[in-house]
Amino acid sequence: MDWREFAQQMASMARDLLAQKSVDATLKRITGAATELVEACDEAGILILSGQTVGTLAPTSQLVTDSDQLQEQLGEGPCFDAARPEVGERVFRIADFTREQPRWPAYAPRAHDLGIGSMMGFLLYTDEEELGALNLYAHRPGAFTDTDETAGWLLASHAAVALSGARAHAQMQQAIATRHTIGEAMGILMGSRNLTEEQAFDVLRRYSMENNIKLREVAQRVSEEGAL
Repeated sequence: MDWREFAQQMASMARDLLAQKSVDATLKRITGAATELVEACDEAGILILSGQTVGTLAPTSQLVTDSDQLQEQLGEGPCFDAARPEVGERVFRIADFTREQPRWPAYAPRAHDLGIGSMMGFLLYTDEEELGALNLYAHRPGAFTDTDETAGWLLASHAAVALSGARAHAQMQQAIATRHTIGEAMGILMGSRNLTEEQAFDVLRRYSMENNIKLREVAQRVSEEGAL
């Protein structure tokens, strides 16, 4: 690999990631970049875990989704492990799915049946949070080299920072939108019921609690309908 050229491509990708307008767009750009920048990578996806439940984000093909669902079904697999920081490893690599894999005895042969020859997984993390695992697939056994692993690790490092930033921005935008909606609803209640600001907010809060509806949704209803 020409590392000078790769560095230039990574720099371009990093700028491109920061230019994406949403978390979904950022995720798709990350997996797309994996197939572009890691020479042996045929498919890519991001796996997230909630307990033992697997979520697949921005898969480049159905094979990625099928692999993640298989790991959830079996409760084992390299991507499954890479997304669990308590395992203590941040990079996984299976060189050849035609060979026995003692660590994942149930997953490996069925993954090979899906058309996976070799794969790698990288924990996406920053100092503050773990974000899931970036997983790279090749149809050919023995496709990934040490150079590919280094390239994948560098990509995952950039991707984690970009994804963390995109999520933080989306959360901030959501908070601003929610605050605006609540303020609008309070204004409607204050005018229609002759309430103070504190009383209007208390009406929204109590309705939210009593009906087990998120405060933002209660406020949205008032904004749209003019009343509760």
